[in-house]
Amino acid sequence: MAQEMRILLKHADQINPESAEDYIRVGGYKGLEKARGMDPRAVIEEVKRSGLRGRGGAGFNTGLKWSFVPQDIEPKFVICNLDEGEPGTYKDRIIVEKNAQAVLEGMAICGHAIGSKKGYIYCRGEYPHLVQLLNKAIASAKACGVLGDFDIEVRMGAGAYVCGDETALIESIEGHRGNPRFKPPFPGVAGLWGKPTVVNNVETFACLPYILVNGADWFAGIGAPNYPGTKILTLTGDVVNRTYVEVPTNVTLREVIYELGGGIRGGKKLKAVQVGGTSGAFISPEYLDTQIDFDSMASISATLGSGAIFAIDETRDIVEIVTRISRFFEHESCGQCTPCREGTFRTREIMERISSGKGSIQDLKNLELLGKVMKDTSLCGLGQAAPVPILTTLKNFGHEYKRKLI
Repeated sequence: MAQEMRILLKHADQINPESAEDYIRVGGYKGLEKARGMDPRAVIEEVKRSGLRGRGGAGFNTGLKWSFVPQDIEPKFVICNLDEGEPGTYKDRIIVEKNAQAVLEGMAICGHAIGSKKGYIYCRGEYPHLVQLLNKAIASAKACGVLGDFDIEVRMGAGAYVCGDETALIESIEGHRGNPRFKPPFPGVAGLWGKPTVVNNVETFACLPYILVNGADWFAGIGAPNYPGTKILTLTGDVVNRTYVEVPTNVTLREVIYELGGGIRGGKKLKAVQVGGTSGAFISPEYLDTQIDFDSMASISATLGSGAIFAIDETRDIVEIVTRISRFFEHESCGQCTPCREGTFRTREIMERISSGKGSIQDLKNLELLGKVMKDTSLCGLGQAAPVPILTTLKNFGHEYKRKLI
């Protein structure tokens, strides 16, 4: 039977996340102490060897990402992405609420590794209570002297989903409208104020203290070999247990939904699962025995993304669900690039027509064409991912669309 393996959340509700003293009492800041006794390049190699991959969207090797930062340019910056805008996703909020000091420690480890003395936490506008919590946590860490000369500042966003993109987030911190930048150059070379910048999300930073303390081999031996460690998942939708869990990355979707999630409410059948947040793929029950690691999800045309698992029972209308998602993406598009601006508007328009029973076969063809163009030509991840729910439901649940056509 699948069981949780709590590393990041081991001391959840046992310590005050604002208190550096509490965190030190359970072994906190030993990872940073160890890192500061190592050559910065050795820290990067240790993180690289652990196999830690980003716990956000792209799943890129964390140590490799850090290695791209030039050492001879000053200043350099560390940014923690807490702009958690996917509906149904709240794992980063949970980490901060339960273990905020680990996030600060992870940022300071990164700072030492790349030669940065300044970090920013970019917090979504809907999380004002986390801003207060983090400011108190930073003050406590400073009072204990554990952060040394590494300074951390919290910045609050204005609630724009597109600022989950690292370059739009950087624009927002600089005081500009949160529009994505063209890449290259990538932030590691020219990021915040044109200087080298590492952007990782909350969960990625929180893993680092445990890797430094226990070693790269320990972390690499947990879960799936190509995506090691644990993953925090949020379970929503029609599961019995709407909750969050921390599990090794080699557990399967079936184990997550039926053992940890308690199965489907009311004894109903599972119709579909959306993995990775609102921009994730909708998959059918035949893929439930797939592991939750990044590469296994990719093999079924899904993405682990934000770790959100949204279960949908047999009574739900897939087309109506996707129509609501299309409205969300139209609302959140920044409008900077034509494929996303026009594509999200047109897909929402077509989805509403189909959902109301006025659609045609040509509408389905247009949805596929629009989706492919958006994926291939949009500037950032919002436009590239917005059509994924539509394209995957057309593929896996096309009969639900066709029965609504005139």
